[in-house]
Amino acid sequence: MSVAIITGASKGLGRALAEALAARGWDLVLDARGAQALREAAEGLEKYGVRVAALPGDVTDAGHRAGLVAAAWRFGGVDLVVSNASALGAEPLVRLDELPLEGLRRALEVNVVAALGLVQEALPLLRASAGAVIAVSSDAAAEAYETWGGYGASKAALDHLVAVLGEEEPGLRVWAVDPGDMATALYAAAVPDDDEPRPDPADVVPGFLRLLDERPASGRYTAPALVEGR
Repeated sequence: MSVAIITGASKGLGRALAEALAARGWDLVLDARGAQALREAAEGLEKYGVRVAALPGDVTDAGHRAGLVAAAWRFGGVDLVVSNASALGAEPLVRLDELPLEGLRRALEVNVVAALGLVQEALPLLRASAGAVIAVSSDAAAEAYETWGGYGASKAALDHLVAVLGEEEPGLRVWAVDPGDMATALYAAAVPDDDEPRPDPADVVPGFLRLLDERPASGRYTAPALVEGR
């Protein structure tokens, strides 16, 4: 039985990915800061008959990360780590001349430092299973969009970290994945006055599943392109 750890799993892309993996028979260790929403997400997976450990907490807490990996170990190991939890740096987003430095530090802690910390904690189990790491990136990591500077900088740092990890751990698959535009609470918090329709997170999940099925080389991928077979 495969085991995945997914952070930020109470809603949006994390929840959609958890459901898709549960439907495939994966056991899951799920994280989110909101205990009630996380509990509801976990209860929604009961119909698949898989084991689910739902641990509310903050991924910047080393003890919480250790708890996630310990829960996966009790399920038999770690085959996949998905770093999906993200912080924007400011809600709504602001220009760099207004960006609170504490907000930038928070974005870096959540999006980069905690992501690496979780991988470090899980690395012995990942090596044992020849597993995979997925870091959820953004097009803001590669493109310059006004007001997205702090968030984009953190995701660019995450992309580079993933690229180096892929070189250092040839026995694993390490992917940074840009999911593209999605209708998520994170985007609504970032740009609350933007009401343009966007795809549901479930629409891009097949791209993530394709990575798991085909296990291409470590690197950076775009989920919509994977969904389209490119």
